[in-house]
Amino acid sequence: MQNIAVFCGSAAGNRPSYAASAIAFAEALAQRNLGLIYGGGSVGIMGILADAALERGVPVHGVIPRHLNDLEIGHKGLTRLHVVTTMHERKALMADLSDGFVALPGGIGTMEELFEVYTWGQLGLHPKPVALLDVDGYYAPLVQFLDHTVTEGFLRTEHRGFLLHGTESGALVDAMAAWTPPPVPKWLDRNQT
Repeated sequence: MQNIAVFCGSAAGNRPSYAASAIAFAEALAQRNLGLIYGGGSVGIMGILADAALERGVPVHGVIPRHLNDLEIGHKGLTRLHVVTTMHERKALMADLSDGFVALPGGIGTMEELFEVYTWGQLGLHPKPVALLDVDGYYAPLVQFLDHTVTEGFLRTEHRGFLLHGTESGALVDAMAAWTPPPVPKWLDRNQT
């Protein structure tokens, strides 16, 4: 792995641990000589992460749509800021530039980005690890829901395993580096109408 894409909030959230987790993740990247690909903003968890990564010498590429450049206040000090036209272009470029994906705390935009790359992995469109950094149980309800989808027959156990999760940045990055996708194609139950 050379670059990890991070999906995270343009807000800072209500707990100091969310900002601390972004700083710790930047430190984990620096210790492993990895680059950061992220949404390009200078506010919220995005800005905290980018600033912490830059302070530690991590190459940081931001990808931001033109219409969000002002709203999310595109970061001016990055290694490179890619300004694109649409959200679709943003996600496609982030995916192309990255060797893995992780979600730090964030809102519905973070969830949408996470689930898109998770689905792409399930469909065999990429072999890259996808992970959640669970800060203070933030993602515990989501992990529980995904386990429920397995129990209810909407997600295979093998595909559930495509989404890694952990509570410590360094260990999670190491698990991502060691991960290989299981050779399980997406299945459709052809007996159902």
